[in-house]
Amino acid sequence: MDNFSKKLIIFVLVTVLAAGLVMQSGCVAEAGSRYYGALKVSGKHLCDKNGKTVQLRGVSTHGINFNSDDGQISFGDYVNDKAFKTLKKSFHANVVRIAMYSDEWGGYCDRNADRKKLLATIDRGVKAAAANDMYVIIDWHVLNVHPNPLDHKKAAKSFFNKVSKKYSKYANVIYEICNEPNSGTSWKDIKKYASQVIPVIRKNAPKSVIIVGTPTWSQDVDIAASDPLKYKNVLYAFHFYANTHRDDMRKKLSDAYDKGLPVFVSEYGTCDASGNGGFNKQESDKWIKLLDRLHISYVNWSLCNKNETASIIKSSCKKTSGWKTSDLTQSGKWLKKTLNSR
Repeated sequence: MDNFSKKLIIFVLVTVLAAGLVMQSGCVAEAGSRYYGALKVSGKHLCDKNGKTVQLRGVSTHGINFNSDDGQISFGDYVNDKAFKTLKKSFHANVVRIAMYSDEWGGYCDRNADRKKLLATIDRGVKAAAANDMYVIIDWHVLNVHPNPLDHKKAAKSFFNKVSKKYSKYANVIYEICNEPNSGTSWKDIKKYASQVIPVIRKNAPKSVIIVGTPTWSQDVDIAASDPLKYKNVLYAFHFYANTHRDDMRKKLSDAYDKGLPVFVSEYGTCDASGNGGFNKQESDKWIKLLDRLHISYVNWSLCNKNETASIIKSSCKKTSGWKTSDLTQSGKWLKKTLNSR
């Protein structure tokens, strides 16, 4: 056999092998900071319009109604076009979560809330995300004061009616209807709440993707997997903090996934569940390896300069966009490197 024939056979074999690999991975869309258009939930995965599995990776704001420790920056100030552009180009993020507390410190239901300002911040975020080909999560951030979402059901329905009507034509908007139900809030309570809020959103945005929190600070996805909601295009929130939640929680997530539950990690941290404590690279890397293997989306807490481990920006940095690596905390540097490697 002459050299030409040998080279031709090798070329054909390589081509066939490559084609086979493409066919095997054809159900997974290209990763990175790509924008996929309108999304849907198919089986246990988030997918593009063609049914290919996609993965969103990005960052969550801290509460947009909160201020920095020195009072110089409102965390809502990070919601701007230049910041989103930085996150897209420098971090390779393709999603930003806008965390609006329902209660604490001037949250939407607080008697001192500046609702007009909160809604304007969300509007700025939706439009900045759209302009930068990114997704945006509008998060009704249930936490401490009223940990059961039923407590503010009426206000939540009014809020989601308002925003889903306003952004019904925006394919990049995802609605998260209750961040972290806790303090004994049952899955039955959450299902009751969701069954009243989801139809409100569906009336205005029939095909929108909705994230529903789960019991115990959005950790009990295994309970939800045994009794899921009957709605389409619904994802179930799972939250973890790498220095607190380890193998037992990874097993809980994997078990829910194996049962067919579509999960979205709408909040995670590299540290303790308090948002402070030690930065744990080893456990953080373990989590990301699992999420990538299962093609589960993940959003890091948090985009701010609060003096705590979870923040990605140093407390000494007053920039609200255009951050250099030297402006980032240990968590921020890890996040940037992690997202850029995907």
